[in-house]
Amino acid sequence: MVDPIITLTTDFGLADPYVAEMKAVILGINPNAKIVDISHQVEKFNIKMGAYILAAAAPYFPRDAIHVAVIDPGVGAKRKPILIETENSFLVGPDNGLLALAAEKQGIRHVYEIANPRYMLPKVSTTFHGRDIFAPAAAYLSKGVSPSEFGREIHRIVKPRFAKIFRKGSMLIGEIIHVDSFGNIITNFTADHLESISVKGGVKVKIGEATLRLRLCKAYAKVETKKPLAIICSHDFLEISVNQGNAAEAFKAKVGDKVILYRSS
Repeated sequence: MVDPIITLTTDFGLADPYVAEMKAVILGINPNAKIVDISHQVEKFNIKMGAYILAAAAPYFPRDAIHVAVIDPGVGAKRKPILIETENSFLVGPDNGLLALAAEKQGIRHVYEIANPRYMLPKVSTTFHGRDIFAPAAAYLSKGVSPSEFGREIHRIVKPRFAKIFRKGSMLIGEIIHVDSFGNIITNFTADHLESISVKGGVKVKIGEATLRLRLCKAYAKVETKKPLAIICSHDFLEISVNQGNAAEAFKAKVGDKVILYRSS
């Protein structure tokens, strides 16, 4: 792999040495690796937030980039360390749902359990798999080690509720996966989901107690200031917004709230 790119997404913050330790391990194995920080400010233990950030950023990296993500409240317990080979890149991290959104968006080819001690640090702690398992796995992968060398192939990953869409008749049931700093409500519906129920010019959406009929716009400015709209955001998720306003405040919405999507008549 020429000039391999390894990205890091964690909830570690930057006050502690944890991120530096992961980078030190990677560079100790492959000094030619290019390490890119996606974010280390994911809310502590917030798998959903980490999953969204990873899924949003990963598609814009060059093909065969290696994405390491560690938001891992179950570290040392029964969850598996995994390596996912997608159509475009590799994802390395805990099998706790963190990798699911990114993997689904990119198309899963193979999934392997990381179990071969040859590609871990000699001493693996029960509390820091980011440094002892995931960082070395990414580094060895960047040096050309075949994904199949890391362990047995598995055929299922944990797919949490926030990565699932449920269909009931002509409506789709999903949820809010992120509220950005502008107050935009980002759902787990994609453009493909809208197409599956023949949504074109408008949508009917139920969020909490609010039922909204919204224009499906290509830009925020397509509606008047302070008016709501629906838009496929730059990361391909359906977003409920208010032009120059705060949709989350306006509709009393928060991450995790159920969203029901109907075809607008």
